Amino acid sequence: MTVIYLGLGSNTDREHHLRRGLDALEQLLGPLELSPVFESDAVGILGTRFYNLVVGAQCQLDLVDLNAALKAIEAACGRREQTSPGRITLDIDILLYGELAGRHDGVLLPRPETRRNAFVLWPLALLAPAVVLPGSDTTIATLWSEWRGEQKVWPVAFEWHGQTLTPAWLLRQQLPSADPAPGSGAA
Repeated sequence: MTVIYLGLGSNTDREHHLRRGLDALEQLLGPLELSPVFESDAVGILGTRFYNLVVGAQCQLDLVDLNAALKAIEAACGRREQTSPGRITLDIDILLYGELAGRHDGVLLPRPETRRNAFVLWPLALLAPAVVLPGSDTTIATLWSEWRGEQKVWPVAFEWHGQTLTPAWLLRQQLPSADPAPGSGAA
């Protein structure tokens, strides 16, 4: 079994697609560890705001089979390459796969967004603060405490199968640069 961390994001019917993705991941991997959900502006594409979270799990699949299974889940949720620029129903990225570092079977690990994007690093730091980023000697918590950036990210209320993913104490926090739109944050 390999410990994995996946980043999930959606900017199209966000709640629906994240829930479908979580259902599919639970079927594929079994029990999931789930971070709180965060809203963020789109990064790298012109599009509407995303909901993002990080999922941790024990995985029996090798990296190639896991990647293929994740692409199939994305496709089942309506993800089509280049059909609607800026509209992402469901994006699932392998952030960490055990201790692998570097390019393996076409997948770069750890995924570069892990260090760079607050919408990945903040939920990962809440879910797995003591995990050491493969290829470094730095914990995820340390990476988050040292993060400096301009991204707007804020926690949002979200439930899955009756489980509250974003606790009330976190809903009162946000990055200093965050400026959520009126009415955002309702799942």
